[in-house]
Amino acid sequence: MKKFNIGLTLALVALMVVGFGVAAYAASANELVIADFDTGDKPNNIGGDFGGWDKDPNDESQGCQMSFDTDDSQGDAAGYSIRLDYDVDSPNPAYNGFWMKLNGEDATPYNTLNFYVKGDAKAGYTKRFKIELKDMTNKPSAYIVSGVTDQWQKISIPFEKFRRIENWNALNEFVIVFDDINSSPKTGSILIDQVTFSKQ
Repeated sequence: MKKFNIGLTLALVALMVVGFGVAAYAASANELVIADFDTGDKPNNIGGDFGGWDKDPNDESQGCQMSFDTDDSQGDAAGYSIRLDYDVDSPNPAYNGFWMKLNGEDATPYNTLNFYVKGDAKAGYTKRFKIELKDMTNKPSAYIVSGVTDQWQKISIPFEKFRRIENWNALNEFVIVFDDINSSPKTGSILIDQVTFSKQ
């Protein structure tokens, strides 16, 4: 009887492991992690570089600084998020933000862009900013994100919202834009984490 129980237990454990593996594969097949920032270093999960950018690096009245922050969206003490300290409070036309290379990634198996976002309550933050995706033609296709709070929330944007993308089988870049039209207040800090493509 003991041998039977042991054999049955082993069989059940094996089925659980196989089942978990199938579920994990299904989850991975429906989602591509572009960047989870958990290493606190470059590159992203698909080998792409990223960083902050400024419209005019010589204009000291505006800019965006990128850094790694230990406040991550998944509650993992070992993980990081990206912190973007932006300033578009300038007498000149002002815009800046964050860029991340997608290395020609084929997004045709997916239909949604996802990421987590929160504002820094102490530093202040805009509730609106622009997201851009670019294919290899490098023409920006924009979407306005709104409703940002000081709590982590998941933003999911259907690919159909990015109307200027001509070719989803080779994407070039993901961009965040802070500008003097949409950003209020004009200085503040936004945190970004867990950028993925998924099939909804």
